Amino acid sequence: MSARRKLDRTTTYRRRVLLTCCLGAGLIVVGRASQIQLFQRTVWAAEAERQHRETSPLPARRGTILDRNGVPLALSQVWYTVSLAPHELQDPEEAARALVSALGISRRNANRAVRSDRRWVVLAGHYPPAVRDLLRGQKGIHLQPDPIRFYPHKDLAAGFLGTVIDHDGRGGVEQRMDSILRGSPGEEIRARDFRGEPIPGQSWLVKAPRPGGEVQLTVDLDLQEIAYECLEEAVEATEAEGGDILITEPETGELLALVSIRDGSTSALSTIHTPYEPGSTLKPFTVAAILSHGVADLGDSVDTEEGYWRVAGRTITDVHPYGKLTLAEALKVSSNVGISKMAQGLSPEDQYESLRDFGFGVRTGIRLPGESEGILRPPREWSGQSGASLAIGYEVSVTPLQMTLAYGALANGGRLMEPRLIREVRSWSGEILDRPEPRQVRRVVSKRVAQRVNEVLVQVVEEGTGTAARLNSFSVAGKSGTSRIAAPDGGYAQGRYFSSFAGFFPAEDPQLVIFVKLNDPKGAYYGGAAAAPVIRRTMEAVLAARRPPIDRRALAAMRRSASVASRSTPIRFASLSLDEPEPAVTLPPGTSTRGGWVVVPEVAGVSVRTASRRLHQMGLHVRWNGSSPIVGAQPREGARLAPGDTVTLLGREAR
Repeated sequence: MSARRKLDRTTTYRRRVLLTCCLGAGLIVVGRASQIQLFQRTVWAAEAERQHRETSPLPARRGTILDRNGVPLALSQVWYTVSLAPHELQDPEEAARALVSALGISRRNANRAVRSDRRWVVLAGHYPPAVRDLLRGQKGIHLQPDPIRFYPHKDLAAGFLGTVIDHDGRGGVEQRMDSILRGSPGEEIRARDFRGEPIPGQSWLVKAPRPGGEVQLTVDLDLQEIAYECLEEAVEATEAEGGDILITEPETGELLALVSIRDGSTSALSTIHTPYEPGSTLKPFTVAAILSHGVADLGDSVDTEEGYWRVAGRTITDVHPYGKLTLAEALKVSSNVGISKMAQGLSPEDQYESLRDFGFGVRTGIRLPGESEGILRPPREWSGQSGASLAIGYEVSVTPLQMTLAYGALANGGRLMEPRLIREVRSWSGEILDRPEPRQVRRVVSKRVAQRVNEVLVQVVEEGTGTAARLNSFSVAGKSGTSRIAAPDGGYAQGRYFSSFAGFFPAEDPQLVIFVKLNDPKGAYYGGAAAAPVIRRTMEAVLAARRPPIDRRALAAMRRSASVASRSTPIRFASLSLDEPEPAVTLPPGTSTRGGWVVVPEVAGVSVRTASRRLHQMGLHVRWNGSSPIVGAQPREGARLAPGDTVTLLGREAR
């Protein structure tokens, strides 16, 4: 009996313990539930909200980049991503047909999307704004706006524009002006499902994005296209590995065109990134230093020793043997011996500082990412050969931009200008934020020295090494250059050269500076043979453009005065007097001259640029009236005109 009573007592105890535990657990659950529901309700509600909703940045529409005439070079367009919620579709067949029609996707992909077992499907790709109207009213199909960067003229401007990756500017103007262009992002709240994925069509705007500002460049799209076409044609014709071309305005330093071609691509901007040894295009700056420091005058003579001279263990040679030459003649025929001998009168410090003043060995200030400063070693690092080498463009490396700006300094009377690529910066509301003014870096040489060097550069084009750059309508000043390409393992690569030419026109009052460089052209690789014709074709095309950034009235006045002067007086220079015959006019096929007259050729049906180039080659001035295509000319085909007369090209409206 006592054993049974003992068992009952144990059972009762266990039941009481179990009941107590159950009651305790219940109290804990009730207490915790009360704590959550009554005291922590706000906290847990916010956490639930956070899990099912997310705040995400809303990118702003990136600002537009324009050329100098307001033509868009880079702009952002709102395109759309398309998502479907298959369970919301009222008529899957109709939805599939709408997707095929609006998006251009295959019927198979459309059917797969509308019949998916997933709660929603995101279609691949971005679609233009037109799809918004085409898919309007389709329940279950949701569109999400997404700004896309668009380059209407990508091949022409890829190098200096750069690109945009994940809303960040990379390279070129996109990177340089990123803080202005990118704008201020907004915010939106988007609903998410239990897996954390966004639910299409369920988003709420918290803060509207503010669009980016607008950047207007100094580049002229028409000139950029001309430069690209002329360079591309030259690269193909000479089988060069690539090349560079720049067009600038010497008075302001404005960059009107800059193109680099490498392996058929224009994405690399080697005009500012890649220095090279310039060779003879550096000689005018050596002559300017000689004149500025009073070492010699243009009329002073030097014995070129039949084109063979040894200095400090190195032999300097000329392509053609000469005897005694004046300094002016040495520059005109590009005598290595003559220029390097004359430069021996310069102290290393004077020679170095003169080249440095022209902008070699320092960055130009264009402020685009990756600009190279080139190489110009200080005199303490020179060898016994350095002075002679530098005088003719070796032991120094420069970028095409540096070379172009240096020739700009000669063209504008001795003032080195900072390159100007940004013309104006405006906010999204149109407020002008910045309008950079032309800035002179320094005066390099006196106006008199620049003028005297330029007079010789005219002779380089008229009868020296640059005759292939000559125009029949305006005088051109310029200099060719041919330099060897360095080998990867040191020294120079056998049979490989840079061919270059720098020129400006009209020589009397320069409005444009043009620089061309070809990398390893095949065949006739000398600068005067390979690069100079590119300059001529570019200038002819610029003159033929409908609205080039040049003063046509000033050109016409120069042409008239030059025509009168050529009939009465010889061309005279400070230390040089030459009686020159009128240069022969090279006429296109089908034209002729009679007794000094030229005959207007047939121009109907050809492009404005081709017709203008053809007439410029004949020494005629060109006006353009109407629009393309050309239907005739005034005076008409077959009319006899004197060089210097004007022909008006008649477009369709003008007829």
